[in-house]
Amino acid sequence: MNSRQHAERLLGEAPAFLEVLDHVSQVAPLDKPILIVGERGTGKELIAARLHYLSGRWDQEYVKMNCAAISESLLETELFGHEAGAFTGATKMHQGRFERADKGSLFLDELATTSALVQEKLLRIIEYGEYERVGGSKTLNVDVRLIAATNEDLPSLANEGKFREDLLDRLAFDVITLPPLRARPEDIILLAEQFAVTMASDLGMEFFPGFSEKAIETLLDHQWPGNVRELKNVVERSVYRAPDDGTPVDMITLDPFDSIFRPARPGEKSNATTTSAAEPNRHSFPLDFKQTVQDYEINLLQKALAASQFNQKKTAETLGVTYHQLRGYMKKYDLFESD
Repeated sequence: MNSRQHAERLLGEAPAFLEVLDHVSQVAPLDKPILIVGERGTGKELIAARLHYLSGRWDQEYVKMNCAAISESLLETELFGHEAGAFTGATKMHQGRFERADKGSLFLDELATTSALVQEKLLRIIEYGEYERVGGSKTLNVDVRLIAATNEDLPSLANEGKFREDLLDRLAFDVITLPPLRARPEDIILLAEQFAVTMASDLGMEFFPGFSEKAIETLLDHQWPGNVRELKNVVERSVYRAPDDGTPVDMITLDPFDSIFRPARPGEKSNATTTSAAEPNRHSFPLDFKQTVQDYEINLLQKALAASQFNQKKTAETLGVTYHQLRGYMKKYDLFESD
């Protein structure tokens, strides 16, 4: 197993996560459709693969498809195939994903984005194992274990008439709901260290020196709206930006777009022009003037360093000071360690 595959393993010790793994092990051998529900980045595709490889179909085809990544006009063809001449440009017969997954499993991600026509055909396949290719009249039979995933609340969509209730009934033989990362605080550092070790290996580093206490605190305090995928990106970014000098990773960049020079949306002032003008208005009086100015200067220096990839000469240019003046400010506020 290479490092990248290793990083994609399902890791966790949190009770909510272990319950999911037990649920998967229990339902995987059953030849029934399964619905996986979870926020973006919670690992729905990894759970789907686990369902397949723990089933009796483990040695057959495992086919994946993201329904949201294909236009509605092509989705039907990609799922069910088409006959030669079915439409302009269809010069030969095309096998759809269901046909390719025969005797195996088919994972359909972002199922809530499918049209009413596709949902109707999915229902027929689940009930009878029958379908026709686009442009064809011959009924084909297929034996596929369907695994679907969504980050939407399908019962609510069904109540609103945006998703077929009868299809939802067939899909929901059992539903596996994945906990968000914020509900698995025990797993944040465990996952972060695994992602960091893999990234360090990819960068050719001899070893991963660990995270500083400040970095660990930052990782634990964040709410992770993008869940495990967001954590992976944050950790990998922080490892590659850190100095390769054997010291623990200290700077965690949660938002790569955070910059005083971030372009403003129409009608808004840019961060660079509003920061100095708006900053004083954020404080209530009376206040400690010296401490307030010091905090503002430190914050501005840290943001400028991050925006310049911690290149001190470039940072000095962006702030309109000399290189030696910048280093004087950094020495004054003890910023060399964080740099």
